[in-house]
Amino acid sequence: MLTPGQILPLTIDKPAAGGRMIARVDGQVVLVGGAIPGERVTARVERVAKGVAYADTLSADEPSADRRAAPADPLCGGCLYAHIAYPRQLDLKSLVIADAFGRIAHLPLTSAVPVAASPEEGYRMRARLHVRGQHWGFFREGTHEICDARATRQLLPATCETLDRLVAEMRALGAADAAEIEISENVDASERVAHVDAPQPLGADAIQRLAAVDGLTPGPYVTDVLTLDAYPPISLRRHVLAFFQGNRFLLRDLVAHVVAQVPEGGTAVDLYAGAGLFAIAAAVSRSARVTAVEGDRFAAADLVANALESCAAVAPLHQAVETFTARPSAASDVVILDPPRTGVSKEALAGVLRLRAPRLVYVSCDIATLARDARRLVDGGYTVQHVDAFDLFPNTPHVETVAVFESKDLRM
Repeated sequence: MLTPGQILPLTIDKPAAGGRMIARVDGQVVLVGGAIPGERVTARVERVAKGVAYADTLSADEPSADRRAAPADPLCGGCLYAHIAYPRQLDLKSLVIADAFGRIAHLPLTSAVPVAASPEEGYRMRARLHVRGQHWGFFREGTHEICDARATRQLLPATCETLDRLVAEMRALGAADAAEIEISENVDASERVAHVDAPQPLGADAIQRLAAVDGLTPGPYVTDVLTLDAYPPISLRRHVLAFFQGNRFLLRDLVAHVVAQVPEGGTAVDLYAGAGLFAIAAAVSRSARVTAVEGDRFAAADLVANALESCAAVAPLHQAVETFTARPSAASDVVILDPPRTGVSKEALAGVLRLRAPRLVYVSCDIATLARDARRLVDGGYTVQHVDAFDLFPNTPHVETVAVFESKDLRM
């Protein structure tokens, strides 16, 4: 049995979900950080839990040709894959998706999952930053230590400069101790808003001073204009505290892929609809009639406003998905699901199965919960038609996966 502190030579086998790589010592699994499959490394065991050892790479003794110098602290948020050449990152993410479908869902995929690439720098439109005195940034993995978000290159330089000015103003106001900043900007970065969550409530004067920081847009909203082929542009406002897809470079491709699953002139239900990204795009570009359901109050308010602005056939509902799916509903051609990282609750998934839509489109940022729910959907009468992925999070182990399911009995 391995113990913390041991230093081991390891041969790296394959990737694991979460960013580490798998090696074995006398049959015991070792999850290794900072490694690449195929390498021989020297690693130190940091901890052992439930029979699995966790180790960090000390040196790459036989390095992969795909190893590169990471631009920032590998444990800083968004950098766990930064030591891996980008094309190899995409290959590893495809393998992780296939492994989850095979191992968790017991649904082996018949072909490799394509992963759409993103530029690695300046991709991020939304971020939560932590402020501690003189420093702002992300937390290092597993700690509350601040690391330099600028060095990770996820944010645009202009965004970092705005954050510098905002944090300087917070310090002047005495509001920089243990504060959090939510920052959100639109695709072309022409609008940028921030929400400061300070330990003590900010007064009206302080809020006004922070809102006036150069680089910020007045108000809590940004607006994106999305164009799909020759269809009219789609205008989407979103609150700084509302969820929205975070990658500016792949947003259009992701939306186009999802709404292409909706038949022309058909009907759809969009669950966890957010501000209406998929619902309004489907109504405008596919002439679909869409019922959009969102439980969060900020996103639901955006959804209502965006549906009204679009003049499209979108019926927005502010309620929990569990509430909507618990009662009988008219049949629809497609159900779109874009749940949080925790996946779809058992109650909601049972309700989705009762809807009996011929097609389900499941958009997921967590492959483990997608695989878990895929098993439930297949047991409920669906088959996996195809799986595609979009690398919304370069240099991280995360990937956005879109799985399309069709009913065995109600195929379109």
